[in-house]
Amino acid sequence: MLSAKNIHKKYNQLEVLKGVDIAIKQGEIVCIVGSSGAGKSTLLHILGTLDVADKGEIELNNERLNALSGNKLAAFRNKNIGFIFQFHHLLPEFTALENVCIPGWVAGRKKDEVEAKALELLSLLGLSNRIDNKPNQLSGGEQQRVAVARALINNPLIVMADEPTGNLDSANAKELHQLFIELRNKFKQAFLIVTHNEELAKMSDRIVHMKDGKIVS
Repeated sequence: MLSAKNIHKKYNQLEVLKGVDIAIKQGEIVCIVGSSGAGKSTLLHILGTLDVADKGEIELNNERLNALSGNKLAAFRNKNIGFIFQFHHLLPEFTALENVCIPGWVAGRKKDEVEAKALELLSLLGLSNRIDNKPNQLSGGEQQRVAVARALINNPLIVMADEPTGNLDSANAKELHQLFIELRNKFKQAFLIVTHNEELAKMSDRIVHMKDGKIVS
């Protein structure tokens, strides 16, 4: 479903990725682990088309991402890839419901349809009583669940998460990983998760270890 071959990336003279190959199946939960500087986040951002590789090829659902650019790439990303980040990146002036709806509105979907889906997701995530709250009125765990709902609003093929539990305590972190499993079982998305937490990574279907810009196992 997602495949990348021979991915290279340099920043100035620093070679961050040194020929990475990776493949992810539909409905698979894969965790990428490794020490800081191993290239985990860089790889995730390139696979998610937020950054561009110097060399290599990426395909998602038989679409060559290297061949897309500009508005076409942005539209493809918005439709097919959901993102969850460590720091949530919720817009502070909008409510939880509005934050979840934004990618759906950007995609040009009908307002009522998007809101109905957002309400369904927020209810599923235990936030039905928080839909009118703005981010500063939510706990860290609640903000992250809003971010999860936002990532799912367009029914993406894959959700990419960069240290999604980095700002959560151990109980909330474990709950979030369990939530990923439940969401995968319900919606059949793949999840690609960068994490330092090896204990939580063991809850995934597969663990990919990175070191010095390469996948080592």
